[in-house]
Amino acid sequence: MLIYKKRAEELFVYTQTMRRDFHKHPELGFQEVRTAGIVANEMRELGLETTTGIAETGVVSLLEGGKPGPVLLLRFDMDALPIDEETGAEYASTTPNTMHACGHDGHVAIGLTVAKMLNEVRDDLAGTVKFVFQPAEEGVIGQKGMGGAEQMMDEGVLSNPKVDYALSLHLWNSKPLGWLGIGTGPQMAGAEYFKITVYGKGAHAAMPQASVDPILAASQIVNALQGVVARNVDPLKPAVLTVASIQGGEAFNVIPQKVEMTGTIRTFDPDVRETVVQRFEEIVKNTASAMGSTVDLELKRISPAVINEKNISESVQATARMLYPETEIDTGYYLTMAAEDMAFMMEKVPGCYFFLGSANPEKGLDFDHHHPKFDFDEAVLPRAAALMAAAAADILK
Repeated sequence: MLIYKKRAEELFVYTQTMRRDFHKHPELGFQEVRTAGIVANEMRELGLETTTGIAETGVVSLLEGGKPGPVLLLRFDMDALPIDEETGAEYASTTPNTMHACGHDGHVAIGLTVAKMLNEVRDDLAGTVKFVFQPAEEGVIGQKGMGGAEQMMDEGVLSNPKVDYALSLHLWNSKPLGWLGIGTGPQMAGAEYFKITVYGKGAHAAMPQASVDPILAASQIVNALQGVVARNVDPLKPAVLTVASIQGGEAFNVIPQKVEMTGTIRTFDPDVRETVVQRFEEIVKNTASAMGSTVDLELKRISPAVINEKNISESVQATARMLYPETEIDTGYYLTMAAEDMAFMMEKVPGCYFFLGSANPEKGLDFDHHHPKFDFDEAVLPRAAALMAAAAADILK
């Protein structure tokens, strides 16, 4: 296994160069044309059968081992976020209001490096590696009304050949460089998106008696929703209900006709999800009615919870202990309310989604994900590539 650690370090310049190029030229979900083109070229140069245009901009490559065995999917997300970068790095984004603020540039570079390493030992692999470079992980909806993972699945990414197991990773700036999170069971929350439109009756702001004020109704709804997690959910079972935006009115002297609110619900447990969604709908509708308003409610499931399968996760843990015996691995206590659409694939095939700490406060690289100053310590790149390659090789013994 140490050969992967050594080889990843030898390939560091390649990984770093690719990462910085992707970072400098970020692309939003379903727009990753340049990124996908580079990925496809790199994979074809390795002699791998490569298909492009899956889910609009996705890339899939097959590496067949020298012996028969299962099919292992390795997934790497490619998309950036609509954020103006403020890092000041020499490789900062050259595209206005577009930035790799979540580490996906690193993920793509890691995936390309893993492909190089596994291609060098393909004769020793018992099975097939399916490299999946996915668009639109960040909650973007495409032409088919789905996000990147769902659309790739709809277009057959889990078949031809049929996938047996799956691995994915995330560089994690919430934890310091050197930390490894490889747990079993739930890891990341399931997520819902909601939009609430409250309708009232507009009027002059100086004559409120002539109105049905949707701003007042919306305020009451926001306040009432705070009681769902506080009073309807077991305190030992995590849940989040957040109203993240509220838009209503354009003038200081006009009570508007309507107010729009958007937000998210995050849960791990299916029963908790059912409770929160039920109470959410009841409170929104009944509070609006009590205030004399009407309401339209849109609720969409973004992703289920990411749940790691025990045997696959224990295999990755064992690989990590061999590669990094000095590292204490967090094997089951780390949870995050962040969501991840890899969960859709892991509902269908057993897999493991693991984290590698990437923050370094001493270098000022400790801004969290989705922040305009987000950046990570690139020393994590060879660690991540080595672990992913070695974990895949172990599974395909």
